[in-house]
Amino acid sequence: QVQLVESGGGTVQTGGSLRLSCAGPTSGAYTMGWFRRPPGKEREFVAAISYLGSSNTGYADSVKGRFTISRDNAKNTVYLQMDSLKPEDTAVYYCAADSRGVGKFSKSADFWGQGTLVTVSS
Repeated sequence: QVQLVESGGGTVQTGGSLRLSCAGPTSGAYTMGWFRRPPGKEREFVAAISYLGSSNTGYADSVKGRFTISRDNAKNTVYLQMDSLKPEDTAVYYCAADSRGVGKFSKSADFWGQGTLVTVSS
């Protein structure tokens, strides 16, 4: 069983930044990424990165240009740098790992973390 542990959530003002971290699988070439669940809404895709790193990433249109996903395989960790945060970014953010590629990264990912809350105040 693969365990994923997120950290870095919190409360920030509009325009601020946060960096989320996810301690991920210690073996296996997994695609890693982030989903989020805004209050009262469905879980939605945020970003994904292949095992090979930043040469193959994907982002939701709503976060392009503001969020950056990266990973350090030596530390088994994936990061989500979130800049220019908006109130609509408020959500529980979930880390996920999947054996499929970035293009097929979806809600059916193999493994999930427990989530970390990000609140952006106006």
